[in-house]
Amino acid sequence: KNPKYDVLRDFDAVTVAVRTPNVLIVPPNFPANNLKEFIEYARKNPGKVSYGSSGSGSSDHLSAEMFKLQTQTFGVHIPYRGGAAAQTDIMAGNIEASFQNFGTVVPYIKASRMKALGVTSRQRMPQLPDVPTLIESGLKDFDVTSWQAVAAPKGTPPDVIKKLHSDIARGLNSAEMTQRFNGLGFEVVTNSPAEAQAFFKAEIERWTTVVKASGATVD
Repeated sequence: KNPKYDVLRDFDAVTVAVRTPNVLIVPPNFPANNLKEFIEYARKNPGKVSYGSSGSGSSDHLSAEMFKLQTQTFGVHIPYRGGAAAQTDIMAGNIEASFQNFGTVVPYIKASRMKALGVTSRQRMPQLPDVPTLIESGLKDFDVTSWQAVAAPKGTPPDVIKKLHSDIARGLNSAEMTQRFNGLGFEVVTNSPAEAQAFFKAEIERWTTVVKASGATVD
């Protein structure tokens, strides 16, 4: 609640390096087969849907909180120590739903060990072309990604920022690195320092709203 730093005040953005969406997954025998049916089930069974996450404050936890706010449904958050434990309980049917990082669950979805109801990206993912986005399923602007970025201490000389950005972008956009990240379900971004700084600001504003509205905390 009281960090000793401020992202916008204390850092200069270099670039958002990569990002990956989350996937709304449910057990293979769950009665809902699409987003509409899932929302109907959650509304008819308030409080009976448990959302597993990789931990309080994670992107999958906040994805679930945003989802509940947008759909006006209620479900219980169950934080795990990492996504693997949540995924195991999904496959076992011990919890009803989870928003998990895309690349970690694709093999289980393809093996029919869990069902995917939607991805949180703006476009469908080529690895799962038949799984719709939550946006096209009716949730406005539900564009959520787990992203990794590079920043430098505030006041870093502009020429140093420029050099860092150039070298990082060149490396990540090489054919070998792009292929490797794509295979893991990540998209290479490497936006400009100004774009990255604006993105940081927008993310802070968006998730501050979700955290305050949902009461989410980091334990």
